[in-house]
Amino acid sequence: MSGTTLSLPFVTRNGAARLTGYLSGCLVFASGAMLFIHSELGADPLDVLSLGLKRHLPVTIGIAQALIALVCIAVWSLWNQRRPIATPFVTFFLCGSLIDLGLLADLSAIPPVPAVAFGLVLCAYGSSLIIMSGIGIRAMDLLVISLVTRWKWPFWGAKIAVEGLLLGIGYLLGGPVGVGTLVFLVFVDGLIQPFMTLNHRVLHMSNHGIPTPAPADTAHPTPEPAGGIR
Repeated sequence: MSGTTLSLPFVTRNGAARLTGYLSGCLVFASGAMLFIHSELGADPLDVLSLGLKRHLPVTIGIAQALIALVCIAVWSLWNQRRPIATPFVTFFLCGSLIDLGLLADLSAIPPVPAVAFGLVLCAYGSSLIIMSGIGIRAMDLLVISLVTRWKWPFWGAKIAVEGLLLGIGYLLGGPVGVGTLVFLVFVDGLIQPFMTLNHRVLHMSNHGIPTPAPADTAHPTPEPAGGIR
């Protein structure tokens, strides 16, 4: 009885910490993406596609991102032969809706270049929090992690490849591409993994999104996928 009493608060605190990291990550990332859009120097690749869809369909950014999430989840599910999952869909819809709300505010006091500079830090750090929480990982990051675990790509390389695909489709649909988009691809994708390392070493956060498999475990070549789907 005493063992059960002692273990329950630990599990509760751990779950609460992961949920806090997840929700904080969504808010931080959405704030950064909002600054990229506000700058008018080019949006991040996902929002290039979202805004491109918005030009052709009567949707909000939140709904556009939810549609993109459905496609990413379907590809991930077929590739890994696993059942589709809902939490990445929630993440895309939540972040997109937060961007919609944020853009209703008056951001005219923030100049374009500082908006991009601050936005890239927020997007990178927000992404690191969402991935490490293991709850509702962003739908395209499911594909990124599959590239990392299956094909042994470096995280930054897989991230740029997936977001480059979204960017290309968004550009063809008329989404806003500019120097800010290039900054996002070069700096944000390159900073996510260092931020995850920083969170682990300084804040002692566990990485529930990209678990480290045991070296001797050769019976299961594909690790359990992340994002609240264990």
